[in-house]
Amino acid sequence: MTFHYLESAADPRVSDYTTLTDVHLRKLREPAEGMYIAESSRVLRRALAAGHQPRSFFLAEKRMADLEDVFQAYPDVPAFIGPAALLEEITGFHLHRGAMAAMHRPAPVPLPDLLAGARRVAVLEDIVDHTNVGAIFRSAAALDIDAVLVSPRCGDPLYRRSVRVSMGTVFQVRWARLQDWPGDLQVLKDHGFTVAALELTPDAEDVDAVASRNVDKLALVLGTEGAGMSPETLAAVDLAVKIPMRNGVDSLNVAAASAVAFWELRARG
Repeated sequence: MTFHYLESAADPRVSDYTTLTDVHLRKLREPAEGMYIAESSRVLRRALAAGHQPRSFFLAEKRMADLEDVFQAYPDVPAFIGPAALLEEITGFHLHRGAMAAMHRPAPVPLPDLLAGARRVAVLEDIVDHTNVGAIFRSAAALDIDAVLVSPRCGDPLYRRSVRVSMGTVFQVRWARLQDWPGDLQVLKDHGFTVAALELTPDAEDVDAVASRNVDKLALVLGTEGAGMSPETLAAVDLAVKIPMRNGVDSLNVAAASAVAFWELRARG
């Protein structure tokens, strides 16, 4: 294993880790460069377990023993070591979990392959908050969602915050970014899916009523925070579903609503 002890924040070998707090820059840079950041030992272990390949490791010296088995498994991948203050200067935040890795992005899965054998699919329309994206993926992994599709303007599921909030479960759920929105909803229909929007429309059905029909293949579309679902998407779906609210609450956060809907609309039998 090759360990590189860092002495300067300007070291060009750690450019993958610079300015990690600049969301706009990273959203453009990481997909273009075919990489993403896995933060914390637990998350990077889940990424490796999913078959993702590391570009490099980046950690505080005191964390070296925690990842000794990982270093042995990837002897040709460089590991950059440094004091906490220097790592913070490079990344722009305190690395309190002590370790991260720059990972190669896996190759995209073709949409027909993603849908083969699936019964429950979540579709995210323009959800830009990476915390919400990560939380939805965590619920998807826990509640038997077979695949997640994200619209062209949706936040990146492999952005550092999404990965961290998902606790690495984003690596367990197969996903793809759609190219034609909302036109690609027709692809779901062509594969036998009933497409339902989780939206408070005048004709929306209660979630338990839809659940009682136990639709064989169901794709659930979740709209963006605040503005909700676009008129074009609502026109393209087969039906709308709502979660009845109580005590004067008008709606749930999209991540919380996804968990309720995933559970209620799960495939039974």
